[in-house]
Amino acid sequence: MKHDFMSHDLHLPELTFRGMLLGVLITIIFTASNVYLGLKVGLTFSSSIPAAVISMAILRFFKDSNVLENNMVQTQASAAGTLSAVIFVLPGLLMLGYWQGFPYMQTLLLCACGGCLGVLFTIPLRRAMVVNSDLPYPEGRAAAEILKVGSQNHGDSAKQSASGMKEIVSGGIFAGIISLFTNGFHYLAGEMSFWFGVGRGVTQFPLGFSTALLGAGFLIGISSGIAILVGMIIAWGGFVPYLTNVLPMGDAKSVESFAMAVWKEKVRFIGAGCIGIAAIWTLITLAKPIVEGMRISVQNMKMSGEERETHRMDTDMKPSTIALVFLLILVGLVVCFYSFVSAVDISPALMWTFVICGIVIALCIGYMAGLIGTSASPISGIGILGIIISSLVVFAIASANDLFATEAGVKFATAMALFMTSVVVCIAAISNDNLQDLKTGQLVGATPWKQQVALLIGSVAGAIAIAPVLNLLYEAYGFTGALPRAEMDPSAALSAPQATLMTTIAQGIFSSNLDWDYILIGVGIGIIGIIVNLVLKSTTATLSLPPLAIGMGIYLPPSLEMPLVIGSLMSYFVGKYLVKRAKERSGELADADVEQCNRRGVLFASGMIVGESLIGVIIAVIIVISVTSGGGEDPLSMVGKDFANTAEWLGLGVFILTIAYFVNLVLSTKFNREEALEIQRINEEEHK
Repeated sequence: MKHDFMSHDLHLPELTFRGMLLGVLITIIFTASNVYLGLKVGLTFSSSIPAAVISMAILRFFKDSNVLENNMVQTQASAAGTLSAVIFVLPGLLMLGYWQGFPYMQTLLLCACGGCLGVLFTIPLRRAMVVNSDLPYPEGRAAAEILKVGSQNHGDSAKQSASGMKEIVSGGIFAGIISLFTNGFHYLAGEMSFWFGVGRGVTQFPLGFSTALLGAGFLIGISSGIAILVGMIIAWGGFVPYLTNVLPMGDAKSVESFAMAVWKEKVRFIGAGCIGIAAIWTLITLAKPIVEGMRISVQNMKMSGEERETHRMDTDMKPSTIALVFLLILVGLVVCFYSFVSAVDISPALMWTFVICGIVIALCIGYMAGLIGTSASPISGIGILGIIISSLVVFAIASANDLFATEAGVKFATAMALFMTSVVVCIAAISNDNLQDLKTGQLVGATPWKQQVALLIGSVAGAIAIAPVLNLLYEAYGFTGALPRAEMDPSAALSAPQATLMTTIAQGIFSSNLDWDYILIGVGIGIIGIIVNLVLKSTTATLSLPPLAIGMGIYLPPSLEMPLVIGSLMSYFVGKYLVKRAKERSGELADADVEQCNRRGVLFASGMIVGESLIGVIIAVIIVISVTSGGGEDPLSMVGKDFANTAEWLGLGVFILTIAYFVNLVLSTKFNREEALEIQRINEEEHK
């Protein structure tokens, strides 16, 4: 097989000890950042590009470093960051009151086994979905381009990777300082809202000042940003003012607190229904890849050893190695599920029934998740499907054994369903990331089996880091509905929106008290959103309105959504201006000129996400140390509560300046003709 970038006869160091060590260090940073961001707003960010840039900036000090070694580092780091998707389910066990913290070994085994299964399940699909597929893999292609451009010669590589590292670090420091003054010192507020009366009811115009979410909005793009805005308008421009007019206030202390209660207890279920139907629709549209994946898997199992023998850039892990790893994972899952189930007082026969069923369900749904691990993999959809199936299976077993006779039995059954779904979500997240990384490897000429080993290492490294970070954040901030100490402020808790949704669905199935009217309204809105999205896609080449994002716009706290919307709008209008300017100043290299500018924005945005998230984790460490030593819950605060109004306006001012600085940073990018020519060459090769 001919490769335009790398010869299969060329054997360069790929899976090196220094690369693996660097990957582990980057893993810890990005895992902590993703866990914090995911618990705060329900989003995680792709760590492939920043990991690639950091790797090139550090390994350039070694004369024998190369593009394949850098690729392995970003492969390992991105897998570990992606594994943090387990937070979309696992905190539900604390919200139930079933766990009082995250047991280290259970969390480690659950994440490690789920992540490694995600790697194994997609190995048979590499040729069908990566080599012989026209799927876009945007993250994978972007990471490959960064690695290619940075590897053309050592001098240019050093200059470009140093520049990229500078953007990530400067973005991190910039956002970190703002976060420290916001969440630590409290000189700046993180949000403010303007409330408006609507008849007897009320609604709000929310503003959030998170630099991390501004960066995330820049990365998600205009379609998702507009869809979130539509969801916000549906919630706060429609349902909240209507329901606050027709429902009695009861014991609410103010009309604003009443409106927030209506949104939490009524309107969020509309968002949940919209998310659910959008997720199911996405799964339906991916039915063809599922069937194709199963067919390819069966074909590969029937192939003889000679038929599997290929050259370096088309060689997967050996079947015997895969079988050995799978056996180890199976043992790990048995230990993990047994330790979870054995904590309750049930018969040994029922205990092993739950263990076996839990593993089988996790493997079956997880395998399906691996088969649809494309660049459009709907993690939330897989999670919703997983919690429904898991809950129904556990419900059947529990009913047959009279477990619902006690409140403890109901709580255990709900917890068991969440635990099973956590494994499924790990598999789904890693399978998606796996294929993105394998696409990057294919484009730079990597050895697939070595990448698969790096993915396994990354999954284990991420699993080691997740439990301590989760415990730290829980002890410092708490989660919505789960506070470690009674004196803590519930409004300061991390919202963990997906975990709240999964827990609500599971509890509704087991207790039969789910408010189906509002969920069905959300299903109707989701169906309308699906139809509108299909019409837009069929009539225009660029416009779309993802129904899943509409549901998130209804479901997520509004002050967290506004910076996402602003970031996406900023990305869109800056991009339009860049295209216009590039045609004037760089002519035939206009596309490459725009890519140079956009890349700078992407790296700075990634740095802002990491910076704010890491400061959040560091503040959490300080809070925990303060509380355990007898200090207060807010040891860094330098102002009193009477400063709150001033802090809001200062926060708004700093946020506006942040937007201006970000826009100016992207627009002031100098045109590098040599780099632009290389980008153009790479794009032309990939197009061919």
